[in-house]
Amino acid sequence: MKQFACGDAVPGCQSAFVGADENAVLAQVAAHARADHGLAEIPETLVQQVLDRILAV
Repeated sequence: MKQFACGDAVPGCQSAFVGADENAVLAQVAAHARADHGLAEIPETLVQQVLDRILAV
């Protein structure tokens, strides 16, 4: 299992995500970024920030 806390990349955001692997977490984060942060496109720099901060649980 992997986890990511959005606040680690976007200060103040309290959302957190858990998935079987990095791809499952990234899919949840992408949907969250679009719905809650208004990002139509997910910049590669943000994807890399998320990947760098995904933790094993």
